[in-house]
Parts: sequence; C-alpha cells; structure tokens
Amino acid sequence: MKQPFENAIDAHGPTVLRVCRAVLGATADADDAWSETFLAALRAWPDLPDDTNVEAWLVRVAHRKAIDVTRVRKRQPVPVDDPPTSAPSTDGIPHESDTDLWSAVAALPERQRLAVAYHYVGGLPHKETAELIGGTAEAVRRSAADGIKRLRMTYGASAPGEGSR
Repeated sequence: MKQPFENAIDAHGPTVLRVCRAVLGATADADDAWSETFLAALRAWPDLPDDTNVEAWLVRVAHRKAIDVTRVRKRQPVPVDDPPTSAPSTDGIPHESDTDLWSAVAALPERQRLAVAYHYVGGLPHKETAELIGGTAEAVRRSAADGIKRLRMTYGASAPGEGSR
C-alpha cells in the first residue's frame, strides 16, 4: 500500500530541495521548482504504481521542473539580489547562503552539474543518476568525479559531498 503523500513530502522534501538548488542555485527559483515538483507529484500520486521508487521519481520530477524554470529564466532579466543572512548548514550540504559554491556548481558543464547534483547533493546512486540523465553508471561516475575535481579547482578544497560517499 502506498504511503500518504504527506509522508513523501517529509521524507523526500529536503532531497528534492537540494537537487533544485544544485540545478538552479540557492534562489527563489529553486524554492518555486520545489513547490511545483510537489504540486505535480500530488496530481500524479493517486495513479502512481505501488512499487515506484518515490525518491527517484520525485528527483526526476524536480529535474524537469528545474529545467522549466531555467527556460523561463532565459526569457527574463536576472534581478540582483542580496545574499541571505542565515546560519550555516549542519547536514554536510553547503548552505544556500554559500552563493560562491552554488555559482561554481551552476557553472559546471550540464552532465557534470547534473551528476554532482543527483549523486552528491541528492544522494542518488550512480545507477539511478544514469537513468535520470542518460548514459551508464560508469559515465555518470566519471562526470561526477570530473565535476568535483573542477569544483575543487575553482572553489576550493571542500567540495559538496566530500567524504560522504
């Protein structure tokens, strides 16, 4: 039997938000993509097969919503915003106020950015990441490693997920 939708939000909401932030940066757009992800998921929830990997499904929906936001963003001027003043992250994932790191992640080539986002930030195995972005688990592992290497070179020694996977 399928779990209640509220449980899916509680269990997977943080992962979905991290993926949205990895793809879009720590902006209101990431928060909007998170909301759109769960609105779309709520509509599809009654028809979702019981054996579905809910986390992977939500990450895929989040990826698509983030792409939609990126397309809209390209058609609109980019406002200048002030960095938020908030407490540092305690879960090993860079905090949204770490705009330099999120900018470095956003500047990665697409496959590297997605591999880093899904594997290191979203916590998905390389095999599931490969299913989401296409290719093999080995190719995704290489893209993620190249992305982390590039982040270390451009941002510094402590890249996302370092030592956690």
